[in-house]
Amino acid sequence: MNPEENKNVTAPTAAPAPAAQAPGPGDLPRSDRGGFRGGDRGGRGGGRGPRKGDSRAPRAKPEFDSVMLNIRRVARTVSGGRRFSFSVALVAGDRKGKVGVGLGKGGDTALAIDKATRNAKKHMIKVNATKDMSIPHESFAKYSSARVVIRPVKDRGLVAGSSARNVLELAGLKNVAAKIVSPSKNKLNIARATIMALQSLDLVRPPKESK
Repeated sequence: MNPEENKNVTAPTAAPAPAAQAPGPGDLPRSDRGGFRGGDRGGRGGGRGPRKGDSRAPRAKPEFDSVMLNIRRVARTVSGGRRFSFSVALVAGDRKGKVGVGLGKGGDTALAIDKATRNAKKHMIKVNATKDMSIPHESFAKYSSARVVIRPVKDRGLVAGSSARNVLELAGLKNVAAKIVSPSKNKLNIARATIMALQSLDLVRPPKESK
């Protein structure tokens, strides 16, 4: 080859070396991967922060306890068709001598229960109980077709059934017996008859008439 031809031939250039890449989390051992998970997050480290539930305040206890007697779905016919709502009856009390029965209607059960609770608070009575949370004497009451008799009993606890027991329990009474002396099984009427019997109690038993 002539010297002039050698001048025109260029030497092959070497390929550039690949740039060094920073190692990713998958290329490091398991013990060194924590730096990629929130290492610069204000000193919290790679772990998770506190849960939301840990900072919640405890739920306040309601002022009155309640027991639902019945819940019904009722329909009302209007020009556009039938509209459905819910009717709720319940007993509410503080177990310290206050008790009441309430009714409520609403488009859903939660609204109906809220209205029934407010209605029970509005019509709540204070029971004239003795020091040991019993009743001073026997009492009878009638509401619609329901008839209820309540009387004090010694060391027997609560002897009652149906919704009469719910009323006595939420009033906080002890050693009381309630007897339903009618064939009615309507829980709402029985509860209201029991409320009326409690409402007619006196702290001092009326004297018997001399014959």
